[in-house]
Amino acid sequence: MCGRYSLFTPPEELEARFDATFAFEFEPRYNAAPSQRLPVITGAQPDAIQRLEWGLVPRWADDRSDGHINARAETVDEKPAFAEAYEQRRCLVPANGFYEWADTGDGKRPYRVAYEDDRPFAMAGLYERWTPDTLQTGLGEFDGGESGSTGQADPVETFTVVTTEPNGVVEPLHHRMAVVLSPDEEGAWLDGESVPLDPAPEDDLRSYPVSTAVNNPANDGPELVREVEG
Repeated sequence: MCGRYSLFTPPEELEARFDATFAFEFEPRYNAAPSQRLPVITGAQPDAIQRLEWGLVPRWADDRSDGHINARAETVDEKPAFAEAYEQRRCLVPANGFYEWADTGDGKRPYRVAYEDDRPFAMAGLYERWTPDTLQTGLGEFDGGESGSTGQADPVETFTVVTTEPNGVVEPLHHRMAVVLSPDEEGAWLDGESVPLDPAPEDDLRSYPVSTAVNNPANDGPELVREVEG
């Protein structure tokens, strides 16, 4: 699975890399976690880097607790939670690396997976727009509707990261990894074309142990991406 990642390339470099402009003031993220609003590029607005909430909530969900942080590549085109988004609502999730936790026998140890030069890449994602049920406010239900109002709750835009089988770098750490698209595949993915959702080539990718401070999503600083003794 992919449950944490980092994104800290300067904003002007990210804009040049993805040919898109930030729609908000970007701040580096060293420990991006589910439920946070994070940068994505959607097929509907490929020239903008927006913020969506990590944890895709299907349109038909009763509440936000039904969010999915990952979608399996093998079934993404058929699972009810993802099939429509796979056809119509794809996105890129920029990252500099992602974290996996390896079972060392005496507990799980966090590792970071990234390119040797820490260059940014795009993980394949899907996004969705979920609207809560209409809300009744005030005392209208008791006084004939004069003092209360019925309004539509604000929609919530969420995303998920697509995962696949691990490559040789990730396999010792976990049985799944994020789908890392090549730059040539990114536009095709956003356009809804068929793109192989295979493990990323191992060239230039590496994994290394990092501080257990990354276990707590409240921690978010450059020290989290530094290598520590294994």
